[in-house]
Amino acid sequence: MAQVVLGPLDESVGYALKQAAAVLRSSMDGVLRPLDLTVPQYACLELLKQHPSLTNAELARGVFVSRQSMNGVLQGLEERGLVVRPDRAERGRALPARLTDLGRERLDVASSAVRQVEEQMVAALGSIEKQQLLAALTSCRRALEPHGTEPGAPR
Repeated sequence: MAQVVLGPLDESVGYALKQAAAVLRSSMDGVLRPLDLTVPQYACLELLKQHPSLTNAELARGVFVSRQSMNGVLQGLEERGLVVRPDRAERGRALPARLTDLGRERLDVASSAVRQVEEQMVAALGSIEKQQLLAALTSCRRALEPHGTEPGAPR
């Protein structure tokens, strides 16, 4: 059986994408640390702002963590007064979290900091190049995900 070789890493789209993701994550960690937030905590707050009725499972998918890890993320945010969750479910078992006023304030500052990181990342690209990059990355994601699913997007 012939061995398949990836080829030079500097010609691998997947490797370049992983490198970019690692540097992006590190940069986001750097701007969120002074705000006492992790990247998953920030992502959770952002999702709750944009989609207020998400369940724990939907948040976990959107933040790219397990359900168990999402529970820990929410507990940490709740202990610091950034989100609140009801004691009892209105129906079913879901206990949807909500941003508090303090959570919204912290999110506003965090969103601005993360946006600056993203702007720095794409600063060398023109408007059309940014649109093309977004379209290309979306196509790559869709090519690899099971039909009908969209990891990271609330359902």
